[in-house]
Amino acid sequence: MAAHRYMVELHQLKMHFAMKTILAFLLALTLGTSAMAQGGNKQMPEIQLPDANGNTVKLSSLKGKVVLVDFWASWCGPCRQSMPHLKKLYSEYKSKGFEIYGISLDESAAPWKRAVKEDGTSWIHVLDTQGRTAQQFNVQYIPTSYLIDKEGKVVAVNADKDQLEKLVKQLL
Repeated sequence: MAAHRYMVELHQLKMHFAMKTILAFLLALTLGTSAMAQGGNKQMPEIQLPDANGNTVKLSSLKGKVVLVDFWASWCGPCRQSMPHLKKLYSEYKSKGFEIYGISLDESAAPWKRAVKEDGTSWIHVLDTQGRTAQQFNVQYIPTSYLIDKEGKVVAVNADKDQLEKLVKQLL
């Protein structure tokens, strides 16, 4: 009887975990979709964070370019998996006025710098060890990205690969 009860509780626990996983996925999907609709041409607030050399890089210094603000971290699998596509996009459109402003949410510089080197990404990288910028933008999960037009207005949030490339082409 005790073994049967244990098996029932274990089954219920697994079902509970599965439901939570499904709900989390659906919530993330919904947030991504609604965030995409929220691009809405709002002006992107200023961001000022240090690069790998300790120099402050202002987002506003990129005005006149189409910019992807990308929140990521070295320990984030989906973030790292998106790097090859971003590298391709950057390589193709950098000379036409496209820039990436990558904001790492790593808690220290060492893993961040190592990931940048391993991934071979050459765009602007800055570090937000306290996560204040992510809080300011209400980032709920990573990767999270904002595509900004040449005037500094948010055009899209969390665009998928195809949407992102299409929008970058249109904006340039």
